[in-house]
Amino acid sequence: MKYRTLGNTTEKLSAVGLGCMGMSFAYGPIDNTESIATLHLALDLGINFWDTADMYGKGHNEELISQVLVPNRDKIFIATKFGFRSREDGSTYFDGSVAHLKKAVEDSLRRLKIDTIDLYYAHRIDPNVPVEEMVGAMATLVKEGKVRYLGLSEASAVSIRKAHRVHPITALQSEYSLLTRDVEKEILPLCRELNIGFIPYSPLARGLVTATVSDTNKLAADDFRRTLPRFNDQHMDNNRKLVDAFAAFAKEKQCTPSQLALAWVLAQGEDIIPIPGTKRRKYLQENADATKVDLLPADLKAIEALLLKYPDTGQRYSEGSMKLVNH
Repeated sequence: MKYRTLGNTTEKLSAVGLGCMGMSFAYGPIDNTESIATLHLALDLGINFWDTADMYGKGHNEELISQVLVPNRDKIFIATKFGFRSREDGSTYFDGSVAHLKKAVEDSLRRLKIDTIDLYYAHRIDPNVPVEEMVGAMATLVKEGKVRYLGLSEASAVSIRKAHRVHPITALQSEYSLLTRDVEKEILPLCRELNIGFIPYSPLARGLVTATVSDTNKLAADDFRRTLPRFNDQHMDNNRKLVDAFAAFAKEKQCTPSQLALAWVLAQGEDIIPIPGTKRRKYLQENADATKVDLLPADLKAIEALLLKYPDTGQRYSEGSMKLVNH
Protein backbone atom coordinates (compact mmCIF):
# COMPACT_ATOMS: atom_id res chain seq x y z
CA MET A 1 0.00 0.00 0.00
CA LYS A 2 1.15 3.52 -0.77
CA TYR A 3 0.60 6.28 1.79
CA ARG A 4 -0.25 9.97 1.63
CA THR A 5 -0.01 12.74 4.21
CA LEU A 6 -3.34 14.06 5.47
CA GLY A 7 -3.70 17.83 5.01
CA ASN A 8 -1.96 19.95 7.64
CA THR A 9 -0.92 16.91 9.75
CA THR A 10 1.92 14.40 9.73
CA GLU A 11 -0.52 11.47 9.56
CA LYS A 12 0.37 8.88 6.91
CA LEU A 13 -2.84 7.39 5.57
CA SER A 14 -3.32 4.66 2.99
CA ALA A 15 -3.70 6.23 -0.46
CA VAL A 16 -6.96 4.29 -0.76
CA GLY A 17 -9.12 4.36 2.37
CA LEU A 18 -12.20 2.34 3.23
CA GLY A 19 -15.72 3.73 3.27
CA CYS A 20 -17.75 1.53 5.62
CA MET A 21 -21.30 2.85 5.03
CA GLY A 22 -22.43 -0.01 2.79
CA MET A 23 -21.73 -2.54 5.53
CA SER A 24 -24.76 -1.22 7.41
CA PHE A 25 -26.82 1.02 5.15
CA ALA A 26 -28.09 2.04 1.70
CA TYR A 27 -26.81 -0.78 -0.55
CA GLY A 28 -29.08 -3.74 0.05
CA PRO A 29 -28.81 -6.60 2.59
CA ILE A 30 -26.08 -6.50 5.21
CA ASP A 31 -23.69 -9.36 6.03
CA ASN A 32 -21.90 -8.74 9.31
CA THR A 33 -19.62 -11.78 8.94
CA GLU A 34 -18.33 -10.71 5.52
CA SER A 35 -18.03 -7.10 6.69
CA ILE A 36 -15.86 -8.12 9.66
CA ALA A 37 -13.72 -10.25 7.35
CA THR A 38 -13.39 -7.24 5.03
CA LEU A 39 -12.22 -5.05 7.92
CA HIS A 40 -9.58 -7.63 8.87
CA LEU A 41 -8.41 -7.81 5.26
CA ALA A 42 -8.12 -4.01 5.23
CA LEU A 43 -5.63 -4.30 8.09
CA ASP A 44 -3.69 -6.99 6.22
CA LEU A 45 -3.53 -4.77 3.12
CA GLY A 46 -2.33 -1.75 5.10
CA ILE A 47 -5.57 0.21 4.60
CA ASN A 48 -5.47 2.25 7.81
CA PHE A 49 -8.00 5.01 7.00
CA TRP A 50 -11.57 3.95 7.80
CA ASP A 51 -14.62 6.16 7.39
CA THR A 52 -18.00 5.84 9.09
CA ALA A 53 -20.80 8.06 10.48
CA ASP A 54 -23.32 7.90 13.28
CA MET A 55 -26.22 7.77 10.80
CA TYR A 56 -25.02 4.64 8.95
CA GLY A 57 -27.48 2.01 10.07
CA LYS A 58 -28.47 4.27 12.99
CA GLY A 59 -25.24 3.52 14.83
CA HIS A 60 -24.86 -0.07 13.61
CA ASN A 61 -21.82 0.77 11.50
CA GLU A 62 -19.85 2.28 14.38
CA GLU A 63 -20.71 -0.71 16.59
CA LEU A 64 -19.70 -3.15 13.85
CA ILE A 65 -16.37 -1.42 13.24
CA SER A 66 -15.59 -1.36 16.97
CA GLN A 67 -15.17 -5.15 16.94
CA VAL A 68 -12.03 -4.79 14.80
CA LEU A 69 -11.07 -1.25 15.77
CA VAL A 70 -10.65 -1.80 19.52
CA PRO A 71 -8.08 -4.64 19.39
CA ASN A 72 -6.20 -2.84 16.58
CA ARG A 73 -6.56 0.76 17.73
CA ASP A 74 -2.97 1.79 16.99
CA LYS A 75 -3.22 0.56 13.37
CA ILE A 76 -6.35 2.48 12.37
CA PHE A 77 -7.08 6.16 11.73
CA ILE A 78 -10.82 6.34 12.30
CA ALA A 79 -13.09 9.06 10.92
CA THR A 80 -16.74 9.48 11.81
CA LYS A 81 -19.38 12.17 11.30
CA PHE A 82 -22.31 13.74 13.11
CA GLY A 83 -25.39 15.77 12.30
CA PHE A 84 -28.02 13.75 10.45
CA ARG A 85 -31.10 12.92 12.50
CA SER A 86 -34.33 11.06 11.75
CA ARG A 87 -37.89 12.25 12.21
CA GLU A 88 -40.70 9.94 13.29
CA ASP A 89 -41.83 9.58 9.68
CA GLY A 90 -38.38 8.29 8.71
CA SER A 91 -37.24 11.43 6.89
CA THR A 92 -33.85 12.94 7.76
CA TYR A 93 -32.68 16.44 8.59
CA PHE A 94 -29.39 17.98 9.61
CA ASP A 95 -28.78 19.30 13.11
CA GLY A 96 -25.50 21.18 13.58
CA SER A 97 -26.44 22.62 16.96
CA VAL A 98 -23.97 22.63 19.84
CA ALA A 99 -26.41 20.63 21.99
CA HIS A 100 -26.70 17.85 19.43
CA LEU A 101 -22.95 17.83 18.76
CA LYS A 102 -22.18 17.25 22.43
CA LYS A 103 -24.52 14.27 22.58
CA ALA A 104 -23.51 12.89 19.19
CA VAL A 105 -19.80 12.72 19.97
CA GLU A 106 -20.43 10.87 23.25
CA ASP A 107 -22.69 8.40 21.45
CA SER A 108 -20.07 7.78 18.74
CA LEU A 109 -17.30 7.27 21.29
CA ARG A 110 -19.49 4.80 23.16
CA ARG A 111 -20.40 2.81 20.04
CA LEU A 112 -16.82 2.79 18.73
CA LYS A 113 -15.60 1.89 22.25
CA ILE A 114 -12.65 4.29 22.04
CA ASP A 115 -11.53 7.40 23.95
CA THR A 116 -10.61 9.60 20.99
CA ILE A 117 -11.89 9.95 17.42
CA ASP A 118 -9.05 10.68 14.98
CA LEU A 119 -11.07 12.77 12.52
CA TYR A 120 -14.52 14.16 13.33
CA TYR A 121 -16.61 15.62 10.52
CA ALA A 122 -19.70 17.74 10.45
CA HIS A 123 -21.68 15.67 7.95
CA ARG A 124 -23.18 18.80 6.36
CA ILE A 125 -23.51 22.53 7.04
CA ASP A 126 -26.62 23.54 8.98
CA PRO A 127 -28.23 26.63 7.40
CA ASN A 128 -29.77 27.45 10.79
CA VAL A 129 -26.51 27.37 12.78
CA PRO A 130 -23.57 29.73 12.08
CA VAL A 131 -20.68 27.58 10.92
CA GLU A 132 -18.38 29.47 13.30
CA GLU A 133 -20.57 28.40 16.23
CA MET A 134 -20.59 24.76 15.16
CA VAL A 135 -16.84 24.59 14.52
CA GLY A 136 -16.14 26.46 17.75
CA ALA A 137 -17.97 23.71 19.62
CA MET A 138 -16.11 21.05 17.63
CA ALA A 139 -12.82 22.75 18.57
CA THR A 140 -13.75 22.33 22.23
CA LEU A 141 -13.82 18.57 21.63
CA VAL A 142 -10.21 18.77 20.47
CA LYS A 143 -9.23 20.60 23.67
CA GLU A 144 -11.05 17.94 25.70
CA GLY A 145 -9.13 15.15 23.92
CA LYS A 146 -12.26 13.54 22.48
CA VAL A 147 -11.30 14.39 18.91
CA ARG A 148 -7.90 14.91 17.25
CA TYR A 149 -8.72 16.62 13.96
CA LEU A 150 -11.76 18.38 12.49
CA GLY A 151 -13.38 17.90 9.11
CA LEU A 152 -16.29 19.18 7.05
CA SER A 153 -18.37 17.36 4.45
CA GLU A 154 -20.02 18.88 1.37
CA ALA A 155 -19.21 22.41 2.52
CA SER A 156 -19.05 25.47 0.29
CA ALA A 157 -15.93 27.59 -0.13
CA VAL A 158 -17.48 30.33 2.02
CA SER A 159 -18.24 27.87 4.84
CA ILE A 160 -14.77 26.33 4.64
CA ARG A 161 -13.09 29.73 5.00
CA LYS A 162 -15.30 30.71 7.93
CA ALA A 163 -14.67 27.38 9.67
CA HIS A 164 -10.93 27.44 9.08
CA ARG A 165 -10.66 30.86 10.75
CA VAL A 166 -12.14 29.39 13.94
CA HIS A 167 -10.07 26.18 14.02
CA PRO A 168 -7.84 24.50 11.40
CA ILE A 169 -9.90 22.20 9.20
CA THR A 170 -7.85 19.09 8.43
CA ALA A 171 -10.06 17.40 5.85
CA LEU A 172 -12.93 18.11 3.50
CA GLN A 173 -15.01 15.19 2.34
CA SER A 174 -17.08 15.65 -0.80
CA GLU A 175 -18.28 13.47 -3.63
CA TYR A 176 -15.68 13.33 -6.40
CA SER A 177 -15.31 10.91 -9.29
CA LEU A 178 -15.08 10.80 -13.05
CA LEU A 179 -18.76 11.76 -13.15
CA THR A 180 -18.83 14.29 -10.29
CA ARG A 181 -16.26 17.03 -10.75
CA ASP A 182 -17.82 20.27 -9.55
CA VAL A 183 -15.21 20.58 -6.76
CA GLU A 184 -12.45 21.16 -9.32
CA LYS A 185 -13.47 24.75 -9.98
CA GLU A 186 -13.32 26.27 -6.49
CA ILE A 187 -13.21 23.70 -3.67
CA LEU A 188 -10.05 21.78 -4.59
CA PRO A 189 -7.99 24.95 -5.16
CA LEU A 190 -9.19 26.30 -1.81
CA CYS A 191 -8.25 23.07 -0.03
CA ARG A 192 -4.77 23.39 -1.52
CA GLU A 193 -4.52 27.02 -0.49
CA LEU A 194 -5.41 26.17 3.12
CA ASN A 195 -3.57 22.81 3.19
CA ILE A 196 -6.78 20.86 3.81
CA GLY A 197 -6.78 17.22 2.77
CA PHE A 198 -9.41 16.34 0.19
CA ILE A 199 -11.28 13.08 0.77
CA PRO A 200 -13.47 11.95 -2.14
CA TYR A 201 -16.39 9.73 -1.26
CA SER A 202 -18.13 7.69 -3.97
CA PRO A 203 -14.98 7.83 -6.14
CA LEU A 204 -16.50 4.99 -8.19
CA ALA A 205 -19.70 7.00 -8.81
CA ARG A 206 -21.62 4.63 -6.52
CA GLY A 207 -20.51 1.66 -8.57
CA LEU A 208 -21.66 3.08 -11.90
CA VAL A 209 -18.17 3.21 -13.45
CA THR A 210 -17.30 -0.32 -12.29
CA ALA A 211 -19.29 -1.91 -15.15
CA THR A 212 -21.16 -4.09 -12.63
CA VAL A 213 -24.47 -2.18 -12.56
CA SER A 214 -26.15 -2.34 -15.96
CA ASP A 215 -29.75 -2.80 -14.85
CA THR A 216 -31.13 -0.71 -11.98
CA ASN A 217 -34.07 -3.11 -11.66
CA LYS A 218 -31.67 -5.81 -10.47
CA LEU A 219 -30.61 -3.73 -7.47
CA ALA A 220 -32.05 -4.62 -4.07
CA ALA A 221 -35.44 -3.03 -3.38
CA ASP A 222 -33.95 -0.84 -0.62
CA ASP A 223 -30.81 0.11 -2.57
CA PHE A 224 -30.87 3.90 -2.56
CA ARG A 225 -29.28 4.11 -6.01
CA ARG A 226 -32.79 3.49 -7.34
CA THR A 227 -33.52 7.12 -6.33
CA LEU A 228 -30.52 8.62 -8.11
CA PRO A 229 -30.96 10.31 -11.51
CA ARG A 230 -27.84 8.63 -12.95
CA PHE A 231 -29.41 5.22 -12.53
CA ASN A 232 -32.73 6.21 -14.10
CA ASP A 233 -33.73 5.36 -17.67
CA GLN A 234 -33.36 8.99 -18.75
CA HIS A 235 -29.58 8.86 -18.28
CA MET A 236 -28.81 5.15 -18.13
CA ASP A 237 -28.50 4.68 -21.91
CA ASN A 238 -25.78 7.35 -22.04
CA ASN A 239 -24.09 5.91 -18.97
CA ARG A 240 -24.06 2.33 -20.26
CA LYS A 241 -22.26 3.49 -23.41
CA LEU A 242 -19.78 5.50 -21.33
CA VAL A 243 -19.14 2.60 -18.96
CA ASP A 244 -18.67 0.14 -21.82
CA ALA A 245 -16.12 2.41 -23.49
CA PHE A 246 -14.39 3.00 -20.15
CA ALA A 247 -14.27 -0.77 -19.47
CA ALA A 248 -12.68 -1.34 -22.86
CA PHE A 249 -10.01 1.24 -22.04
CA ALA A 250 -9.41 -0.43 -18.66
CA LYS A 251 -8.86 -3.73 -20.46
CA GLU A 252 -6.19 -2.05 -22.60
CA LYS A 253 -4.51 -0.85 -19.39
CA GLN A 254 -4.75 -4.40 -17.98
CA CYS A 255 -6.81 -3.36 -14.99
CA THR A 256 -10.47 -3.38 -13.97
CA PRO A 257 -12.80 -0.40 -14.55
CA SER A 258 -12.83 0.18 -10.76
CA GLN A 259 -9.06 0.33 -10.63
CA LEU A 260 -8.91 2.70 -13.59
CA ALA A 261 -11.51 5.00 -12.01
CA LEU A 262 -9.63 5.07 -8.69
CA ALA A 263 -6.29 5.55 -10.44
CA TRP A 264 -7.81 8.58 -12.18
CA VAL A 265 -8.88 10.08 -8.83
CA LEU A 266 -5.44 9.37 -7.31
CA ALA A 267 -3.77 11.03 -10.29
CA GLN A 268 -5.56 14.33 -9.59
CA GLY A 269 -3.17 15.15 -6.71
CA GLU A 270 -1.09 13.69 -3.88
CA ASP A 271 -3.33 15.52 -1.40
CA ILE A 272 -6.35 13.43 -2.42
CA ILE A 273 -7.26 10.26 -0.47
CA PRO A 274 -10.35 8.51 -1.88
CA ILE A 275 -12.48 6.27 0.36
CA PRO A 276 -14.26 3.79 -1.93
CA GLY A 277 -16.90 1.91 0.01
CA THR A 278 -17.28 -1.85 0.03
CA LYS A 279 -18.57 -4.63 2.24
CA ARG A 280 -16.82 -7.45 0.37
CA ARG A 281 -13.22 -8.67 0.49
CA LYS A 282 -13.13 -9.22 -3.27
CA TYR A 283 -13.77 -5.54 -4.02
CA LEU A 284 -11.49 -4.33 -1.22
CA GLN A 285 -8.55 -6.19 -2.74
CA GLU A 286 -9.43 -4.81 -6.17
CA ASN A 287 -9.59 -1.25 -4.82
CA ALA A 288 -6.28 -1.59 -2.99
CA ASP A 289 -4.56 -2.71 -6.19
CA ALA A 290 -5.62 0.51 -7.92
CA THR A 291 -2.50 2.10 -6.41
CA LYS A 292 -0.45 -0.06 -8.82
CA VAL A 293 -2.05 1.47 -11.92
CA ASP A 294 0.07 4.25 -13.42
CA LEU A 295 -1.69 6.66 -15.76
CA LEU A 296 0.29 8.58 -18.36
CA PRO A 297 -0.75 12.06 -19.56
CA ALA A 298 -2.01 10.40 -22.76
CA ASP A 299 -4.23 8.09 -20.68
CA LEU A 300 -5.75 11.02 -18.81
CA LYS A 301 -6.47 12.77 -22.14
CA ALA A 302 -8.14 9.64 -23.51
CA ILE A 303 -10.38 9.45 -20.43
CA GLU A 304 -11.36 13.12 -20.83
CA ALA A 305 -12.28 12.44 -24.46
CA LEU A 306 -14.54 9.58 -23.37
CA LEU A 307 -16.33 11.78 -20.85
CA LEU A 308 -16.89 14.47 -23.49
CA LYS A 309 -18.34 11.88 -25.86
CA TYR A 310 -21.03 10.81 -23.39
CA PRO A 311 -21.93 13.93 -21.38
CA ASP A 312 -25.54 13.17 -20.35
CA THR A 313 -24.61 11.42 -17.10
CA GLY A 314 -27.31 12.91 -14.84
CA GLN A 315 -27.22 14.58 -11.44
CA ARG A 316 -25.50 12.80 -8.53
CA TYR A 317 -28.38 13.15 -6.05
CA SER A 318 -32.13 13.57 -6.14
CA GLU A 319 -33.42 17.16 -5.88
CA GLY A 320 -34.24 16.66 -2.18
CA SER A 321 -30.77 15.39 -1.30
CA MET A 322 -29.11 18.18 -3.29
CA LYS A 323 -30.80 20.70 -0.99
CA LEU A 324 -28.70 19.35 1.88
CA VAL A 325 -25.47 20.17 0.02
CA ASN A 326 -23.97 23.49 1.03
CA HIS A 327 -23.52 25.81 -1.98
